[in-house]
Amino acid sequence: MEQILRRAGDVLGTGLTDPVDLGGSSRSVVLRCRTAAGGSVIVKAFKGGDEAVRHFASEAAGLSLGLGGPELLAVDPIVPLLVMADLGGAPTLADVLLGDDPKAAEEGLSAWARGLGRLGAGSVHRRAEFDRLVAGSTPGVPPAEPWIRRTTTELPGQLERAGIGAPTELAGELARIGTAGGEEFPAFTPGDTCPDNNLLTPDGLRLIDFEAACYQSVFLTAAYCRMPFSTCWCVFRLPPGRAQAIEEAYRSEIVAAYPALAEDAVWQAGMQQAIAAWTVYTTVWLVPRTTENKPLHPTRRPSPTARQVLRHRWEMARGLTDFPALAETAGLLLRQTAGEWDDEPLPGYPAFAGGRAS
Repeated sequence: MEQILRRAGDVLGTGLTDPVDLGGSSRSVVLRCRTAAGGSVIVKAFKGGDEAVRHFASEAAGLSLGLGGPELLAVDPIVPLLVMADLGGAPTLADVLLGDDPKAAEEGLSAWARGLGRLGAGSVHRRAEFDRLVAGSTPGVPPAEPWIRRTTTELPGQLERAGIGAPTELAGELARIGTAGGEEFPAFTPGDTCPDNNLLTPDGLRLIDFEAACYQSVFLTAAYCRMPFSTCWCVFRLPPGRAQAIEEAYRSEIVAAYPALAEDAVWQAGMQQAIAAWTVYTTVWLVPRTTENKPLHPTRRPSPTARQVLRHRWEMARGLTDFPALAETAGLLLRQTAGEWDDEPLPGYPAFAGGRAS
């Protein structure tokens, strides 16, 4: 802790005191610190290894673009660590979705979707800049294997171990799904746009956690609207029509960069592939966590279980008409687990429980 404060103070040019641990992760330590002038900043220090260097490089590069995140104040590539502006205690999208105010939840969802769409549309021309910044921070560090390729490769073995006889056509579909990252409609994303990484400030949506920042298909971001929240712990059901509304809000912004996305055939095909990719990812990621079946978040409540989220994802995947073998596989998984998992179906978000949202 003392070393982090000293190095952060050195690169920032002022002393830092009174660190408050904001949680961080297995990859990083995040601290709110007081400055000598009486203000506060956020310090994020990364742990060792190639993976940590890649996360540091992505976050530093993403924040340097100035697209919706906190201002990047200083960087130390040796520790490595970042010093960022403190955005204060604004509520997150998770806070309002898990709260009791449906109007605040609706407004938060709309701000989130439109904000991500504007960010994506405004980032398209800056990819070379982002790639250059990442490369400058990762000399000699091999790139990570793309997550889509890894999970589509791992799924068949997981199904075999579970005793699922997948359709023979699934292999070909997984090869198609493996291209979902796509180069046809790429845009910038912080990488983890889950509800607890989005601050609803008086000045609008502000994003935090750029560790997985990258350029990827806009559909992979848009799928967070429909599913909803493809990789998150804060996953519950949205009221009828709400997912469609926020998806259209995102689409209305991103189409400024890619006019072809106004074509429904183009949009729906891309969304099906993205949902398929996230379904494969969720299956590979969460199935090993179904044995103990604890809530996905260690402390926040309510939080769904892995089993609830998986069955919700498989229910949606049954409607993937462009990927009939994956849809059939999802049905097989649902039938196999129906008698083994006694969890209640995934409930709705608490904010909409009273049915007062418009």
